[in-house]
Amino acid sequence: MCGIVGVIGREAAAPRLVEALRRLEYRGYDSAGIATLVEGHIERRRAEGKLHNLAAALDRRPLEGTTGIGHTRWATHGAPVERNAHPHGTARVSVVHNGIIENHAELRAELEAQGAVFETETDTETFARLVDHHLSQGASPEQAAAAALKRVHGAFALAMMFAGHPRKLIAARQGAPLAVGFGDGEMFVGSDALALAPLTRRIAYLEEGDWAVVTEAGAEFFDAGGRKVERAVRLTAVSGAAVGKGNYRHFMEKELHEHPAVLGDTLHQYLDAGLRRVMLPPLPFDPAKLPRLTMTACGSAYLAAQVGRYWIEALARIPVDADVASELRYREPPLAEGGAAILVSQSGETADTMAALRLLREGGQKVLSVVNVPESSMARESDAALLTVAGPEIGVASTKAFTAQLAVLACLAIGFGRARGTLEEAAAQALAAALIEVPGHAAAILERDAEIRALAAEVAKARDVLFLGRGAMMPIAMEGALKLKELSYIHAEGYAAGEMKHGPIALIDAAVPVIALCPSGPLFEKTASNLQEAAARGGRIMAFTDAAGAPALRRFAERVVELPQVHPFAAPILHAIPVQLLAYHVAVMKGTDVDQPRNLAKSVTVE
Repeated sequence: MCGIVGVIGREAAAPRLVEALRRLEYRGYDSAGIATLVEGHIERRRAEGKLHNLAAALDRRPLEGTTGIGHTRWATHGAPVERNAHPHGTARVSVVHNGIIENHAELRAELEAQGAVFETETDTETFARLVDHHLSQGASPEQAAAAALKRVHGAFALAMMFAGHPRKLIAARQGAPLAVGFGDGEMFVGSDALALAPLTRRIAYLEEGDWAVVTEAGAEFFDAGGRKVERAVRLTAVSGAAVGKGNYRHFMEKELHEHPAVLGDTLHQYLDAGLRRVMLPPLPFDPAKLPRLTMTACGSAYLAAQVGRYWIEALARIPVDADVASELRYREPPLAEGGAAILVSQSGETADTMAALRLLREGGQKVLSVVNVPESSMARESDAALLTVAGPEIGVASTKAFTAQLAVLACLAIGFGRARGTLEEAAAQALAAALIEVPGHAAAILERDAEIRALAAEVAKARDVLFLGRGAMMPIAMEGALKLKELSYIHAEGYAAGEMKHGPIALIDAAVPVIALCPSGPLFEKTASNLQEAAARGGRIMAFTDAAGAPALRRFAERVVELPQVHPFAAPILHAIPVQLLAYHVAVMKGTDVDQPRNLAKSVTVE
């Protein structure tokens, strides 16, 4: 979603703003702009499309000034054209905004009745003109911002700059993340720590409903009631040099090749390799006493939660509900007394998952989050957080963060099983040993890149693709379909293989590749039987399996990619890697924007 950055500095602001915006490109955007204060007056440059267009505009008409704000916009209200690009404002105030102001139409009508003339369709301009109205009545920037914030509803983060106040920014958040960075005689504002990493590691996060007055001397924080409050300044672990592509063509390609290291680092946090034992940190609930568990997330994280559900129910015998967060919010589920919830997210800022978190806590559930960003809203608002050690993930399509989430959930399932006495020590050690081998197997899968690329050449010709799996492989089939459609724009669907006869088999013909996730194990024969039915109807079976399963599948499959032989418990983690790699190669062959697919944003911070 949209990215915000602000600078009160001692050197030219424009280059620093553009560089910070480059670090926010991963959030997804379709236009960009900056504004600075030049001799007390607001000047701005904006451009449709990617940041190189904004850089070109600045080359043609440079911007001076040491104080400024910048923005990458993902269009919600108004088309993605230059006039709708941020910053918005008047001669008195300039505003950048992430999120949605839900009552903007009502406020716009009120302001127009008072004589305001709007230039865009954006909800952001409504807020800027509301602030301007109060300034025109003689209010100070602080008074104008506070008055305007009391009138708006929705989920948003805002940064404001004022003519005649060259060393001041005002920032506010309601339902969308925002941070203040502390430098040496300089101050910064940003959507996340990644944007501010090259500028400072000293970060304070605005809490829900907060607004802050930022000057070169520091920051004053106020809560939603206007009371002055203290917000802790902490050192962020995010590195200023953590987002390069190295020798890879795309961030996604680099991140795919980081699977082994990420899995190793994440598992190292929760596994004692010598003892072959899961070592969980203190949890906000006792797994042995849980009557029911709710798991919720969005996108790929939801599919990780689905796999986690299979594992936890099988090993710990805890009843688990797994819901898409946007549905959980409105389903009004009855929540068990003494129950708990596990939320899964890469960013820790996803709007629907954050809303679900608050609903679950209001319902008396203890909340544990599995998240990749320790400073995120989700990590801070949960009762406890288990971190995935995936590092910054810049490609919009989640890859290494997804397998890291699976690794954490696998450890939780083993730990819960031991706590409840449903999993014997020897069995738990065998499962832990299987997880310890996962990073090495992940590296072996990446060595099959050429074979997967050859498979991609066939898939790239298709208009429709079907992914099939059973048991815990079914969510991985859905992950493969999700990656393929979001990266290559090929229509793809993931199904439980046993459901094929209940509808999807009607799609089968010689033009539809059927990607099968079929490792050896308890469900192999049933899955192979489903695939034979598809092959008998002309289906082009392309299977991922292992040495034990390959001979049977080669009798009827067009292509078989043989993956390492692993314990069935670990197979979902490892089968996620080749379907992600397949989607990557298909997208490259089709010439799509791999790192920033159309219409998608990395962190969806509005509903």
